[in-house]
Amino acid sequence: MKTVTIEDKKKIEEIIAACDVCYVGMVDREGNPYVIPMNFGYKEEILYLHSGQTGSSIEMLQHHNQVCITFCTRQQLAYQNVEVACSYRMKGSSVICRGKVSFPEDMQEKREALDILMKQYTDRTFTYSDPAVRNVKVWKIPIDSMTVKEYGVPYYE
Repeated sequence: MKTVTIEDKKKIEEIIAACDVCYVGMVDREGNPYVIPMNFGYKEEILYLHSGQTGSSIEMLQHHNQVCITFCTRQQLAYQNVEVACSYRMKGSSVICRGKVSFPEDMQEKREALDILMKQYTDRTFTYSDPAVRNVKVWKIPIDSMTVKEYGVPYYE
């Protein structure tokens, strides 16, 4: 089985849209890795996340705002020969993005980001009260680099 690099923008967006969560990696103040699962929205090569206004991840990002974000589709067991253990592998797709987090404070920009986030999970339209928008921390991450792979692909595909 082999791993294939994907560059087709439509296929990349399909992989991201198929995911329910992303995993956000950052560095704590001591230089240790820290990874958290988060809900997300994605539009035009920008990722949007949201959280409470304070917390350890916010403190880490205020110190060092570079993140690595991973998306991974549901895995499926695949094999080329049922009798050969070495031919077994998980089949799936992953997207790894890198970028720098900023925290927009403009109320309209935050509402638009929340709409993009909600679009990932539902087609409903929402309104957000001023207190709700003020009390949420929106994370905006323009994608600096992206690697997309499909793995567990049989050689004959």
